[in-house]
Amino acid sequence: MKVPILKQGDYLIASVQSVLSDSDLSLLRDEIAERVGRYRSRGVIIDVTALDVIDSYAARTLKNIAQITKLRGAETVIAGIQPEVAFSMVQLGLTLDGVATALDLEEGLICLDKLTKGMINKNGG
Repeated sequence: MKVPILKQGDYLIASVQSVLSDSDLSLLRDEIAERVGRYRSRGVIIDVTALDVIDSYAARTLKNIAQITKLRGAETVIAGIQPEVAFSMVQLGLTLDGVATALDLEEGLICLDKLTKGMINKNGG
């Protein structure tokens, strides 16, 4: 299932609507990496509100997306992790260490604004 990726100003917003196969997650990773460069995006939000499960491959891929976008000059925020999903992830030892998370899309945008302003200040801009 293809994940819609919307461009909103300097940001990309990917809204995951249902559980993705491993190949769908890989495609999402590749598309986000490509679009960050194409649109010169400064930030990415991946909204996972609709997911009721995040397995080890999905968690690892989300973490990889954040690392890849960072190397391409953009910040990433994962938004909307449901409480049950968070509980399961903790029980399974799945972490998103080093990845910004937010309660929902609105908070994700606020978080991304803070992160990208911090990037500008760190880079002398």
